[in-house]
Amino acid sequence: MSNTGINMRGKIVFYEDRNFQGRSYECMSDCSDMTSYLSRCHSCRVENGCFMVYDRPNFMGNQYFMRRGEYADHMSMMGMRDCIKSCRMIPMHRGQFRMKIYEKENFNGQSNELMDDCENIMDRYHMPDCMSCNVMDGQWLLFEQPHFRGRMIYLRPGEYRSFRELGTNGSRFMSMKRIMDSC
Repeated sequence: MSNTGINMRGKIVFYEDRNFQGRSYECMSDCSDMTSYLSRCHSCRVENGCFMVYDRPNFMGNQYFMRRGEYADHMSMMGMRDCIKSCRMIPMHRGQFRMKIYEKENFNGQSNELMDDCENIMDRYHMPDCMSCNVMDGQWLLFEQPHFRGRMIYLRPGEYRSFRELGTNGSRFMSMKRIMDSC
């Protein structure tokens, strides 16, 4: 395999203890349930790529975006303590980004198409809520609060009729950010 292929592949290493100590689990793709590999996770190192980590198995629950870097005690800083239960590798995307957002579930209500980041849908589109969307191109992060703050969810291309189906408990999302190829 060429060096280019190696650099494009994602790799994250989870450690049971802080400061990269204890048992470890290396992951280079999606892992729907990490509990059989590690009983807890207090630190991790993202060697290549970007990942979403989840506090429940099967890519459910609270989500956290992790890019290349070392997180010696990042799990407790994120409020996760030791409960990363699954992770998903975010594929690199080099192309356009397109997503249509809808004010209500099932693609109802006011709608707008995005091709770039949106810090605040209320300010930009006078849209009070975003409860469903259709991601046509690229990967996106949606945030509960304006200016890319609060809980987030990761969306790949596809139709999302209701964010509740993703385990968000009816959360609404107020800002959207493209996941660029800088991972």
